[in-house]
Amino acid sequence: MLVSTAPPPSPDTVSSPVPAATLERFLADIGPRAFRFAEAGLRQREDALDAVQDAMMKMLAYADRPAEEWTPLFWSILRRRIVNLQRRASFRLRWLLPTGDRGEEGPVDWAPDLGAGPSQAHDQREAYARLVRALRGLPARQREAFTLRVLEELDVADTARVMGCSEGSVKTHLSRARDALQKQLEEFR
Repeated sequence: MLVSTAPPPSPDTVSSPVPAATLERFLADIGPRAFRFAEAGLRQREDALDAVQDAMMKMLAYADRPAEEWTPLFWSILRRRIVNLQRRASFRLRWLLPTGDRGEEGPVDWAPDLGAGPSQAHDQREAYARLVRALRGLPARQREAFTLRVLEELDVADTARVMGCSEGSVKTHLSRARDALQKQLEEFR
């Protein structure tokens, strides 16, 4: 029987599965919000699922990055994927479909509220559907700024990094988005 005389490996040299588990938890937490973001931009459930899945797969390559970099990095990856899919769809639609044949938006997907009664659940679905329609009516940059700053609660610097613009542009897009949403949703206050 051979006994190793080498010293035990130090904690610094042993790779721990904890970062991967933490990244998995991060992706599981961000997944539903990312899907809603992608669906608002792509207006197709299947395309949104593909975009989120692609972004999550790309995130796995960044598991060694510090956890505080994951959120802006993930949103940057997802945003680029959405823009690529939008460009591809726009190119195809430009020559495949006559001008009047562009379809309506797909059904709104929402998460069930387990504690709400039927009437309250209906009201929440209606309010969510109005918000989604209003968000879909915004220009892409305004929708992104609003979603990342208000719904995802990223700070201005991270939002600017995700969107690939200056912090001033983020503030401008957010202000315009809030004004437009307020006008659209004013009657439902």
